[in-house]
Amino acid sequence: MMEFKMPLRVYMEDTDAGGIVFYVNYLKFFERARTEYMRALGFHKAAFIDESLMFVVTELTTKYLRPAMLDEQLIASAKVIAAAKASLSFEQKIYRGDEVLCHGQVKLACVDKLTLKPKRLPEALLSVLTL
Repeated sequence: MMEFKMPLRVYMEDTDAGGIVFYVNYLKFFERARTEYMRALGFHKAAFIDESLMFVVTELTTKYLRPAMLDEQLIASAKVIAAAKASLSFEQKIYRGDEVLCHGQVKLACVDKLTLKPKRLPEALLSVLTL
């Protein structure tokens, strides 16, 4: 599967008092990249595949390598690295040019919206993912 990439800019709201991106905001950048990736695949409601299903984060690992600063142009990426019956795993990165600032892996479970119990990934989604 190819790596999906999208540009983003660091705004004041993303930074601490020193103008450095606050660590938790990298997770927001990851979320945006996953959402836009799903949108590019034709799933415009990325959090809700249909009215009865949704994705929830079940695992997350992150490594911070270099700080991003106020007003920098960055690239956020998402790449599906595994698909199971009821989950998707992504490799994600934040770049400044070719330099990786942060990388991580995020596992999402597909669950029933009402019961929060695991549900099979929809065939429509699996059919567009080529692993």
